Amino acid sequence: MEFELCYPEWKKMAVTFSYDDAQVTDRRLVEIFNRYGLKATFHVNSGRLDQDIFIASSEVKDLYKGHEVACHGVTHAYPTHLAQEQLLQEFYQDRCRLEELTGSLVRGCSYAYGEYDERVINTLKSVGLVYSRTVESTGGFAVPSDFMRWRPTCHHNDAFNGIAERFLSKPFYIKLTLLYVWGHSFEFENDNTWDRMENFCRKISGHENVWYTTNIGFYEYFTAARRLVFSADRSIVWNPSATKIYAIVDGEKKIL
Repeated sequence: MEFELCYPEWKKMAVTFSYDDAQVTDRRLVEIFNRYGLKATFHVNSGRLDQDIFIASSEVKDLYKGHEVACHGVTHAYPTHLAQEQLLQEFYQDRCRLEELTGSLVRGCSYAYGEYDERVINTLKSVGLVYSRTVESTGGFAVPSDFMRWRPTCHHNDAFNGIAERFLSKPFYIKLTLLYVWGHSFEFENDNTWDRMENFCRKISGHENVWYTTNIGFYEYFTAARRLVFSADRSIVWNPSATKIYAIVDGEKKIL
């Protein structure tokens, strides 16, 4: 059996975004993403909501509708600096509060200041978080091997310099690519780069062969794909999950 894994609807490329801190500038960024049909994950410090430059807790559910809300720690503390009890509460309380505000499961995270170690990873797992983004850019489009050390493609400042064109013109033999862009929305205000971000979103949007998804959407799909079970001679494949997996099997499009 010839088997080729695809993204949903047999797409071959995926794009996701990740933005931290939930400052008021997220409002404008969400408008841009919605205008171009893009999906993003917003990592929120629940303990800083309703203060100064941060969004109100009352707007979290509606503002980020259609996107993903994920953890970033209650107070944006350095995770590796915290005692174990503090570390546990930093993410447990953040998850509890964000689930209360959104009415949805919160299962993702990004590391404040990009700081993490094995203790931090194990603590996040213990409170039910299944992935966490680092700030260590790869510059490439590979699927992550470890979702708890999820390295993005690049910060948005680097994405402005031709990465959309490079991503969209990938060689045919490279399968299942992922473009993952991260940053902070306040940077567009500080650097006066809103126009550059909108231009990038315009370039990357609307392509038939691209799956636009949140971080959790990508995690759930690819994790389910990795759980496919094949017979020894690869003549039989079984999907034990409830997630539909799209593939090309012996030249025909199949949903498993």
